[in-house]
Amino acid sequence: MSAGARPGPLTPLQHLRNVLFYLHIAVATLVIGLLGLPALRQGREGANRIATRWIGHMVWSARVYLGLTCEIRGTPPSDDCIVAAKHQCFWDILIIAHAVPRRAFIMKREVMRVPIMGWYAWKTGCIPIDRSKGRNAMAAISTTINQRRAAEGLGQLIIYPEGTRTLPGQRRPYKQGVATIRAGTGLPVVPVAVNTGMFWPRAGWGIRSGRAVVEFLPVIGPDVPAEGLMPRLEAEIETHSDRLMAEAGLVLTAPDDADGTARDQGHLSS
Repeated sequence: MSAGARPGPLTPLQHLRNVLFYLHIAVATLVIGLLGLPALRQGREGANRIATRWIGHMVWSARVYLGLTCEIRGTPPSDDCIVAAKHQCFWDILIIAHAVPRRAFIMKREVMRVPIMGWYAWKTGCIPIDRSKGRNAMAAISTTINQRRAAEGLGQLIIYPEGTRTLPGQRRPYKQGVATIRAGTGLPVVPVAVNTGMFWPRAGWGIRSGRAVVEFLPVIGPDVPAEGLMPRLEAEIETHSDRLMAEAGLVLTAPDDADGTARDQGHLSS
């Protein structure tokens, strides 16, 4: 195993580097966000250009302050698609968004009303979800996606099938959102495996040095029937994520139950 593939030690110096990193990105986010406001008049392309600059600066800052980098494996998509990813921390959000050219997210409508951040979210093509509508919310999202594709193209819609961040070695039931959107839009699905949570904790404090991995897996096309999509998606994401986490030193325990959907967190081998 090459140097840097496993998380570095969490020393007092690394804690100090965490402090300096967060101070830097707080200032950088404010400066880039405010200076980039005129670009919003250029529509999605202008907003996307500023978002790319901000994301790139975050990735650069993590390397400089934290000693943290990320290896991209596979081929990031460039056409309209659903990017269905394992989600362990903020780092995988940054890396996936940095790897694709026209990223978009589904976000709570309330978040998109926040000044500055919400303005960029709207302009970069993020899609609001009104959770008060229940199941009808997903149908509304599919309608919005089809409208966007017809007007200006969608880009790469990043979705987390488990619905929340998970600890390394943890599995949660996959929700049906990806299947519902694919059924309503016909978009191909690109699975993504990660081991980012080995380096960047879910809460965001105690980030370790090293080289995380985000892997774009082969596209799941329309030949996979609707009833087989989610089992195939879950199997590919979880199997490859387990392999990446094992590369980084995680020792997984046995499944808690017969179908293996819930497991202990596991531990980092010495």
